[in-house]
Amino acid sequence: MNAATSAVSQHASEVPRSGQRPAFPFAALIGQGPLQQALLLAAIDPGLGGVLVSGPRGTAKSTAARALAELLPQGQLVNLPLGASEDRLIGTLDIETVLRDGAVRFSPGLLAKAHQGVLYVDEVNLLPDALVDALLDAAASGVNTVERDGVSHSHDASFVLIGTMNPEEGELRPQLIDRFGLMVELQNCFEPQVRQAIVKARLAFDLAPHEFRTGYAAQQAAYVERIRAARAALPQLAFDDAVHAHVSALCIDAAVDGLRADLVMLRAARALAALEQADAVTVEHVGRVAEAVLIHRRRQRDGRSGGDARDGDGQAQRDAVAGSDAGRSAEPAPAGNPASAPGLADENDWGYLAPEPAPTTQVKSVIPLDAKKR
Repeated sequence: MNAATSAVSQHASEVPRSGQRPAFPFAALIGQGPLQQALLLAAIDPGLGGVLVSGPRGTAKSTAARALAELLPQGQLVNLPLGASEDRLIGTLDIETVLRDGAVRFSPGLLAKAHQGVLYVDEVNLLPDALVDALLDAAASGVNTVERDGVSHSHDASFVLIGTMNPEEGELRPQLIDRFGLMVELQNCFEPQVRQAIVKARLAFDLAPHEFRTGYAAQQAAYVERIRAARAALPQLAFDDAVHAHVSALCIDAAVDGLRADLVMLRAARALAALEQADAVTVEHVGRVAEAVLIHRRRQRDGRSGGDARDGDGQAQRDAVAGSDAGRSAEPAPAGNPASAPGLADENDWGYLAPEPAPTTQVKSVIPLDAKKR
């Protein structure tokens, strides 16, 4: 074992700092292949825009996020609580210092703390839209810019964004969900053997976490080395025309909005090729990342453009209303109500309904109360 491999092994198996709970090993996750692949791709290329993980409770969403953080150089996981303010997220500028001394005094926020690590947002669908927007801006650009009263400050903020949500508690707006690079939908496990294996691994970890982690130290070290090598190989991989054509065909077939899906799919395929130390990005790599890119962007297609579909729906609604009006006009008008006769209502009064007689029902008499009881 050379010095580099020894250092990687030490990083992967080192005991967490005092007071910090040991993390479940990334290599020990069972039945989470698509989630592991998406997280590794985001770790290799944080510019993908993060990973959105949707699933019911108890499907290892937060466990996987903590496990990935250990594989990164900084090994740091930063949690964004639901009640966090925008200043706590992006940081603050001391305007009084600027006015008095002419120097910018910046107090870093959680984005600065998450640099080179993982920023984890549980229940991201419950965050205010402004905070989600700021998160996604920084995750895609790798830079956080704070502006206050004409004074601005920028700093590096390259991190792996992992947002988790339970769809039973509400959905993200389409404009925000589209900005997450990749998405994985988790389901409850109903395979007895897989379910039993997951439970056994969790019980063993809870009983003796350090011994359990030691058993996966070599695999953890291999993941750390693969991420490091993939990051180094990423700029050397290019796309040929066949890959571009396949990506365009997939995105057109999914009827996605804009070109973000094309760009994310190409970058994800390149990250996968780098992870596997391939010589070039191939159509196979594209096919293996396509679902994570398109699952939250795919739209229904009915053979018509958006404008035609809306016009068709509007025409159908108008025809239905016209038919119901024609049916009502064929009925005899109530006596003594000439305004309800056919042809007398204003033709431009869309939605006009002629008055109709209402039946009455005899109500039994009510016994009056005595004056003292009123």
